[in-house]
Amino acid sequence: MQFMLEFFAGFLQWSGNGSGRATGTILLVSGLPLSGATRRSGKVIMQARRVIRFLLGYVLLGALVAAGILWLYPEWSGSEPPSRVVELREAPVSADADDRARRQSGPVSYADAVDMAAPAVVNIFTSKQLSREDHPLHDDPMFRHFFGDGGPEEDTRRPQQTETNLGSGVIVSDSGFILTNNHVIDGADEIQVALADGRSAVAEVVGTDPETDLAVLRIELDDLPVITLGRSEDARVGDVALVIGNPFGVGQTVTQGIISATGRSQLGLSTFENFIQTDAAINPGNSGGALINAMGDMVGLNTAIFSGSGGSHGIGFAIPAELAQGVMESIIETGRVVRGWAGVEVQNLTRQLAESFALDRPRGVLVAGVMRGGPADRAGLRPGDLILEIEGETVRNAQDLLRLVTERAPGQTLAVSGVSDGEAVDWSVQVRERPRLEEMR
Repeated sequence: MQFMLEFFAGFLQWSGNGSGRATGTILLVSGLPLSGATRRSGKVIMQARRVIRFLLGYVLLGALVAAGILWLYPEWSGSEPPSRVVELREAPVSADADDRARRQSGPVSYADAVDMAAPAVVNIFTSKQLSREDHPLHDDPMFRHFFGDGGPEEDTRRPQQTETNLGSGVIVSDSGFILTNNHVIDGADEIQVALADGRSAVAEVVGTDPETDLAVLRIELDDLPVITLGRSEDARVGDVALVIGNPFGVGQTVTQGIISATGRSQLGLSTFENFIQTDAAINPGNSGGALINAMGDMVGLNTAIFSGSGGSHGIGFAIPAELAQGVMESIIETGRVVRGWAGVEVQNLTRQLAESFALDRPRGVLVAGVMRGGPADRAGLRPGDLILEIEGETVRNAQDLLRLVTERAPGQTLAVSGVSDGEAVDWSVQVRERPRLEEMR
């Protein structure tokens, strides 16, 4: 610093006399009297200090400004950011935050969806006359006087027991067709349908399908509200779901939740299972009601709950709308559901069985039984055979085989591939119409 001060002092003194050379030597000796030249040199040094402070002040200010700019805009530095040890997928920056918030936000109310669907959801009341069992000695002449001998007139005076049941249904056509569960109306002598607008009518049974637990009813009323059938295959886990029905007979009620799972099967509820699972409350009386999405479209028909107490535990199941629609159309057109049938009983493959067939993982189904004279028997399938593919599609479990066979119309031929006695085999199975459930028991 002292050197710099002397340098600037010499420079200013040199520039002051304009001669191009210094007029004196700068000596700073403590305690000695200063000469005129020395005093002039001191003034020069003071001026040099002011200049240096001025320059240093602006240099420091510029450095601070530059550091702040680089901190706010590091990309201006021109250097590449250091590479990360792990590449992570990060959420978009604030430029897309509004779009993300808009996609994640839902409506404040689902009243519009309910207004669209609720008028088409009906309450179903059924009644069934129970026959009274007489004492086994009632018809014995020796004991008849103990029971009375009023003849036929006495039989008419005996009180009849009536069993009532309640459920829900959905109007799917302005022609009066109503979709509901088979277990809601099974065995009923009379079915009464009550609409949300206060009207009611007696319903007739068009047809039932116990293997999917579906039934189609019909009422004769004008200006009926009709629900919109949604695309149930587009339902995703996490979608908002609303359940509309008549729980415990208290009247039409709406509960809200989400789609918890899709494609639920092997629950033992029915032969054909492909349920939509929801945590929206489904209670007794909701069976046959509508499971709708946030737009008011029906994506499922409420069917069953998993419960140890009879009330909702947040695990409910609904039949997909597309499956219900196919069954309903078949019942309306033909009075029954026509499905293909192969006459074979299969079981899922365990890991141990897969290893015995030299498979790397469990896939396919094992033939456990073949109905004599049935399509599979005629094609040459035997118990112990392994079915791996049908029409080129991999068979993962028994539900896959059931679906692939029943989707075919009677008379069509299925190309079946598998393993028999350790060798790859192909079979041609000509399917027949599937017998009714009661015929196969």
